[in-house]
Amino acid sequence: MDLAHIIQTVAVYALPVLFAITVHEAAHGYAARHFGDPTAERLGRITLNPLRHIDPIGTIAMPLLLYFATAGAFLFGYAKPVPVNFGRLRHPKRDMVWVALAGPGANLAQAIAWAAFGYALVAAGIQEPFFNGMARAGVLVNIVMFAFNLFPLPPLDGGRILVGLLPLRQAMALSRIEPYGFFIVLALVITGVVSTLWLRPLMQLTAQAIEVLLTPLRWLLF
Repeated sequence: MDLAHIIQTVAVYALPVLFAITVHEAAHGYAARHFGDPTAERLGRITLNPLRHIDPIGTIAMPLLLYFATAGAFLFGYAKPVPVNFGRLRHPKRDMVWVALAGPGANLAQAIAWAAFGYALVAAGIQEPFFNGMARAGVLVNIVMFAFNLFPLPPLDGGRILVGLLPLRQAMALSRIEPYGFFIVLALVITGVVSTLWLRPLMQLTAQAIEVLLTPLRWLLF
């Protein structure tokens, strides 16, 4: 691969990725505190300091290794999870849903903000490739995180949302998968099941929804 292209790509994606991860994890901690669990706050995880959320292996080493090894065709990574003691939530089963939704919700909000930023750049006549590329990267990264984290298998947010919504017996059965969930999800990612059956359709639907949502802004700017 062209080294200059790699450096340029990393530079364009660095800020959107850091924001996406940081706000996602902080949102979980803030929601947990709101619903009665101060664990994340006491550990200093309700913060926009990315260093508090970065996992050296999952956030940096693994994505870079996969990027170089697969020429950018396959990427996978993770941040340091925000600790939540669901037993301390005021209504554990119900509030678990809101705590889990907070992370993907933060990514959806960021995707909308980056898309609006991109429209504003075009409306202002700014043709700087770096900033326009960063706006597109911000939309893509956050839509990916939004869609992927909603996959309905613990320990992903979608799995915890499903546990909170299911009747108690089914919820307990699903929650038992959590210790093995990461490896199951990784296997499904590698085999392309997640991408084909979940990620791409949901990403396309989300992108279309954002475009519709920002239609008034486009009318205003253009």
